[in-house]
Amino acid sequence: MVTKSTRSARRLFVLAVAMFGFAFALVPLYDVFCEVTGINGKTDNQAAASSVGIDTERVVTVEFVAYTSPGMRWTFEPQINRIQVHPGETHTIHYLATNNARYDTIGQAVPSVSPGLAAQYFNKIECFCFNRQPLPRGEDASLPLIFYVDPELPDDINHLTLAYTLFDVTASVEE
Repeated sequence: MVTKSTRSARRLFVLAVAMFGFAFALVPLYDVFCEVTGINGKTDNQAAASSVGIDTERVVTVEFVAYTSPGMRWTFEPQINRIQVHPGETHTIHYLATNNARYDTIGQAVPSVSPGLAAQYFNKIECFCFNRQPLPRGEDASLPLIFYVDPELPDDINHLTLAYTLFDVTASVEE
């Protein structure tokens, strides 16, 4: 004979397992959702081909922002904060990174674009975010970004912000 408390304990156990499974599957599901809808500002981590044409009738403002994750002992900033571009026009800018830690570290930059729907129109031809960036202690590095804004960018979007967050991946490389 199964008592009420045993039945309740089984239900709670099944509920706990189901909640854990849902939480475990949430990140991949969110990534798929973002990829399908184009929201969240995620950009491809692959090099794009050069643009085919330039829309000289239109000007788009692109802002550059840089953050470091907590515990990351680097100074990380764009060398230019804002630029006016014609869609299709290729531009090169640089970010400056300085390792302020007392030891060699490796950084990895993760980009995002806002508004999120514009992410699919921001194309990186070459980007430091494609690779991990090893930097000896006390050293500086100029990190290049070559990009263009796709001429197919919707007409109601005239301002993009490209933000990079820099993470310390030294421990994950050493493992």
